[in-house]
Amino acid sequence: MRRMNRRHFLCGTSLGAIAGASFGARSMKATCENSPRRRPNVVLIITDDQGYGDLGCHGNPVLKTPHLDRLHRESVRFTQFNVSPVCSPTRACLMTGRYNYRTGVVDTYAGRSMMDPRERTLAEMLRAAGYRTGIFGKWHLGDNYPLRPMDRGFEEALVHYGGGIAQPSDPEFYERENTYFDPVIQHNGKALKGSGYCTDVFTDAALRFIAEEGGAPFFAYVSYNAPHTPLQVPDDAAAPYRAAGLDEKTAQVYGMIANMDHNVGRILNALDEMDIARDTVVIFMTDNGAQNLGGGGRFNAGLRGWKTTVYEGGIRVPFFVRWPERFAGGRDVDRIAAHIDIAPTLLELCGAMPDDPPAFDGISLMPLLRDGDTTKQWPDRTLFFQW
Repeated sequence: MRRMNRRHFLCGTSLGAIAGASFGARSMKATCENSPRRRPNVVLIITDDQGYGDLGCHGNPVLKTPHLDRLHRESVRFTQFNVSPVCSPTRACLMTGRYNYRTGVVDTYAGRSMMDPRERTLAEMLRAAGYRTGIFGKWHLGDNYPLRPMDRGFEEALVHYGGGIAQPSDPEFYERENTYFDPVIQHNGKALKGSGYCTDVFTDAALRFIAEEGGAPFFAYVSYNAPHTPLQVPDDAAAPYRAAGLDEKTAQVYGMIANMDHNVGRILNALDEMDIARDTVVIFMTDNGAQNLGGGGRFNAGLRGWKTTVYEGGIRVPFFVRWPERFAGGRDVDRIAAHIDIAPTLLELCGAMPDDPPAFDGISLMPLLRDGDTTKQWPDRTLFFQW
């Protein structure tokens, strides 16, 4: 198969997914030059309310996730990776490398998910080091200046308000029911009417951002709001799980995950087609455990508890890291790690650690990501989680 460079990929990608938008046009200065990169690109994919058991590679007997299963096979897999029991605290820890209570983020609503503007974010530090930075999907750390992603280091931001589409922060919350379809979203601070299913729309935008030329490495934060409730999903995605005899809620949430898996496959395939997969770090994780939807059909991998609990079912999540250029994939790491480790890890990995870094609570996972006897390189540690 002939490899594409970014220019050819961009020219072959549909630009009509967001109605009436000229998204990404400002920096589509394509060139035919392919200079080698000294620092890797980063694609960080995080999903919303997808649990440890919501993956085929983690033993789910019904749910099909072929693209995430592929990523699992090719990655370093952390089997004891932990996050906060709900979404905003996890996202604050991820963005800062610090426990969420230091950042002012203690909950998900009523002003308690607004991150202190004095905190330095991963995006700000990577951008200062020369990275292009983009976020596509869920932010949930503040909707107004100076708390928006465009104020916190992201030069491209296509996001929804608040904790999710079809929640009270949604501009169309009181006007229609199917707001996961053709959603009103915010592009660099301006309202925009999307065209299509939300997960597809965010992926389309991320792919255009990845395909832009310019010589600088990129940080693409692909932050899907699926499979968070409300359970709105294309019917053909949920149909196989209804046919398998699952209750309606489980069929819908599995359909949302199957659609998301398809979009992860689009990203992985694009990296291959642009011949930049070896130069790109791909991380997959989720923001907390699965939500207990009732019905009893959702597979939880034998873990106790669900979202909002500090049992393993609420805080232990998938964490896959793939970088073909540097890390041998297809292996498990059983050392305890957490969301607070992501920022210091990526800053070290990207050669972007500032001269005066924040007071991180997390530590770099680089010793674990490299091949070797990790038990000698990683001491026991205590992590703190509360809800």
